[in-house]
Amino acid sequence: MESVIATDHLIIGSGISGLMLAHKLAAKDKVTVIAKGSLFDNNTRYAQGGIASVLSPKDSFEKHIEDTEVAGAGLCHPEIVSVVVRGGPKAIRELIDLGVDFTKRAGAETESVPYHLTKEGGHSKRRVIHSDDLTGKEVLRALVEAVKANPNVTIYENAFAVDLITTDRYAPSFSENICLGAYVLRRETDDVICFQSRRTYLCAGGHGKAYLYTSNPDGATGDGLAMGWRAGCKVANLEFMQFHPTCLFHPDAKNFLISEAVRGEGAVLKDASRQPFMKRYHHLGSLAPRDIVARAIDLELKKSGSSHLYLDATEIGAEKVKEHFPNIYNTCLKYGIDITKDMIPVVPAAHYSCGGLVVDEHGRTNVHGLFALGEVACTGLHGANRLASNSLLEALVFADRVAAWALDHVPDGISDVNIPKWNSGDTIVPDELVVLTHTWDEIRRLMWNYVGIVRSEKRLQRAFDRIISIRKELDTYYWHYQISDVFLEVRNLADVAYLTIKCARKRKESRGIHYNIDYPVPADDSPAKDTVIW
Repeated sequence: MESVIATDHLIIGSGISGLMLAHKLAAKDKVTVIAKGSLFDNNTRYAQGGIASVLSPKDSFEKHIEDTEVAGAGLCHPEIVSVVVRGGPKAIRELIDLGVDFTKRAGAETESVPYHLTKEGGHSKRRVIHSDDLTGKEVLRALVEAVKANPNVTIYENAFAVDLITTDRYAPSFSENICLGAYVLRRETDDVICFQSRRTYLCAGGHGKAYLYTSNPDGATGDGLAMGWRAGCKVANLEFMQFHPTCLFHPDAKNFLISEAVRGEGAVLKDASRQPFMKRYHHLGSLAPRDIVARAIDLELKKSGSSHLYLDATEIGAEKVKEHFPNIYNTCLKYGIDITKDMIPVVPAAHYSCGGLVVDEHGRTNVHGLFALGEVACTGLHGANRLASNSLLEALVFADRVAAWALDHVPDGISDVNIPKWNSGDTIVPDELVVLTHTWDEIRRLMWNYVGIVRSEKRLQRAFDRIISIRKELDTYYWHYQISDVFLEVRNLADVAYLTIKCARKRKESRGIHYNIDYPVPADDSPAKDTVIW
């Protein structure tokens, strides 16, 4: 493979936002997609619940907008909420046209809404369209088939983006910071190649692996966020890491999520004594917004000293459980839990970041030629707490908006910039990697213990002091040893942890997902403000 590869559009990430964007851009231009692992190794693959959209005559855009803003605790950007919510039906139609097999409702041929819609926490109406409890997997299947069939799309799997290439770093004579592409590590050969692009799109997903317990796959190490920040992008609201209340608690289960849709169909959270408890915290009980449910579970765990609580789905009915949640039913059964008869042991886990790289209504960052969409971006939709199943909706709507803008605007003539090849200098092959695995583990425990569901000024200060030292250690390692995928992930996790702690320390209040015991109520200033770091 040549050391420099030129393309019209470089998409870093292969989840729902990246693949839908590739599908749309490839209608006119050449597109290159970089996948860190395989095309199926991303957060989209594990999305169970579905996509929130107004599809029923009993629902309305106004109600969906209101639910989103209530969940967002005063930080949602109203214009973005309106754009995303109103773009939902079109996005769903496009997926259906691509062959996504959404779950039909009984008697669909006689109903005005042919698909089964479920209800999740914070929603006032049934509006979550799904494909059983494997929505992400089904959507990903259809998108992968679409991009693979398009001759304008070139895909590189097992390709780890190292850093973005910008004029600030490699052509400082330019008056503004422009993204020119990225250096990419081929994981199979350990060599670094340069992708030069007219436009670059960060679709690299979230950073749940910064925490000890997470619903995210191993690859969710905040690579896009860290690269964007190092390139000069503004970052906002990283203090708002959403903890999903119900991940399966079992010694042999790894990061398995029990969808919120299970509670939407009637499952009830119960304490260590197997008694319902959520009504003590919110009038919606087990269907309260996620931030409230997660904090309630955290408090109940601390009060009881138990390692887990329970989700009781037995009242839903065996037939309905097997029909709507076949993956959850079969997976739990594999671990000896029959959820039609047994309560499900659950714990909270880091799930979704409401913050990210600051973008405008067209997905543009403050670095010229660089876009961000999906979980890596902060659009203003989620505010201080994401409404359930709004994330896939946001990815689809922004993929449409970004593609439309990019295809309608000719990029500046920057293709003549001479980008240097990757230079490893005098670095050597590391003699052992145990220092990296130890650092990875330390970061995740540090974040879970000090920057978790409930925070304090003292905890945040301890975390900040240690993450400063860790980043210095990793910087020394970077200049001495040749890079590897393990090092890149740990470096990105350290950068994301640093940014998250900085954001959390700046917010002197509790709002949405961010809860600080030293500032237990929202601040009086109006309107609420985003936390922006540059």
